[in-house]
Formats: sequence, structure tokens, C-alpha cells
Amino acid sequence: MKRPCLLVTGLGGQVGWELQRTLAPLGEVHVVGLPEFDMSRPESLRAPVRALKPDWIVNAAAYTAVDRAETEEALATAINGTSAGVLAEEAERLGARFVHFSTDYVFPGDQPEPYLEHDAPGPLSAYGRSKLLGEQLVLAASPSASILRTAWVYGIRGSNFLLTMLRLANERAALRVVADQRGSPTWSRMLAESVAAIIKHELAGGPRVSGMFHLTSSGCTTWHRFAECIIAGGAARGLCKQIPVEPIGTADYPTPAKRPAYSTLGGTRLLDAAGIQLPDWEQCLQLCLDDLKR
Repeated sequence: MKRPCLLVTGLGGQVGWELQRTLAPLGEVHVVGLPEFDMSRPESLRAPVRALKPDWIVNAAAYTAVDRAETEEALATAINGTSAGVLAEEAERLGARFVHFSTDYVFPGDQPEPYLEHDAPGPLSAYGRSKLLGEQLVLAASPSASILRTAWVYGIRGSNFLLTMLRLANERAALRVVADQRGSPTWSRMLAESVAAIIKHELAGGPRVSGMFHLTSSGCTTWHRFAECIIAGGAARGLCKQIPVEPIGTADYPTPAKRPAYSTLGGTRLLDAAGIQLPDWEQCLQLCLDDLKR
């Protein structure tokens, strides 16, 4: 039987890096990125996709500089919005399955309970608006697409909160971290393994996993508590020094982009559709730190 062709965007990104390894047993994986595959030029993406003729497209590329997006909204919109729509159009034209990542930042963060897939979005930032546009364009172009909203992504590669905290713990005597924003830290490897599970589910003849799904680690925490656990776990493994982490408020750390105060994602749609549910965020963090120590 012919192995499926899998096109993954986001070469060099933390999720793309994990996908390249996790999807390898499932088919012929092509991970693409700059300069040949430029998400800032949406129309330029059509030719390479048509040349490859993939069976699956997994869009892990994104503009993720949340604060810089406030002054580069056109660029963020091209990458997160328009290009996502173009890729979905090409997937539909080829009869390929399309998987796309979105974010908790499409929500305003003004409710006290976890957001479900059907809750109305209301992004507070340019980044959130660009990702919401991507969702809308993807579903309009390819109604059978799978959109995976996730949050607070970290991993052993790329630029993320985990690696930043470990680096700063070795450079400073103490840290000050926001303690009044809540969400669910999610390991990039868990995202990659979930995509692999979706593909395996469908290749085995299971029903399509189509529509909007929330995919984060179980439980929620604050950036401050997340940082404390990173420092404690990192110090125990010799990855950083043990230093104090002081809680501060959002007002004490002003940023160009406004963040949602509570962006925990809930729902069981992905569990019901494909049996996928991620472990607790603290368990995933310990596994990731173990991997870093290796």
C-alpha cells in the first residue's frame, strides 16, 4: 500500500520539529519553511503544494510574536490568516486532509469557566485577530478540516516560556512573573502525538475528525505557578539554579498586546471523536524536563 504524503509547515518551529519525528512512521513527511515556503506571501504557496500533491497538510507555521504583532498586524494576518486559507483551499482542491493549529487568544478571557468550542470568540490583540481570521478562512475553504486550538505551547526547541525561564534562572537572582492570567501549558510533543493519533485514526478507517477542537493539557495554572514548577523541576535536574519567583499582576508588567485573563480551553469533542485527551500539565512538564536533561 502506498504510504501517504504528509506536508508539514513550520520548519524550525517547536511544533514542526516534533511533527517531523512523530509523523515519520505514518508516511513520507515533508517539513517546509523559509525561504522556499514563505507564509508571508500567501499566493506563492500554491505552486509548491500542487507540485507535491500531499494527502495531508498539517499547518504548524505561525506568526507568534504576540506583542510585535500590534505593529506588524498585516504580516501576522498574512501568515496566520490569509496563508492558512490558501493552504486549506489547496487541500480541498487536491482532496487532501487539512489540520490547522489555532490559539486560546481568540477568546477575550472574561468568563470564569473554561471556553468550549462553540463559545463566541472575541480576541483582544492583533495576534488573536489574525488567528481567528485563519480559523474562519480554513473552515470556509475546507469544511472537513481539523482545527486544533491550543495554548501556552512550550517544548525543548524554539523560543518558548520554558526555555526562557530556565535561561533567566541561570542569569538572575530572582524572577517576577504574572500571577493573574490563567491557562493550560501544553507540551509541543503532545500536540504532535495528537496529530499522529488523528491521522492513524483516519487511516485505520475511523470517521473523519473534522471541525473545531480544543487541545491542551488538562488542568490550568498561572504563568507564575508555571514558572515556579519550571524552576523547581529544572533545578532538581541540574538545568538551572533554584531562585525565587515573585508573583506580580498584569498591571505590573505592561505589554503592547492585551492578554486574556482566563483562557483555559475545555470540551470533550476531540475525546469523543478520536479518543484523544492530554495528561495534566504538571505531568507533561516533568516529562519534558526529563527529555531536556537527556
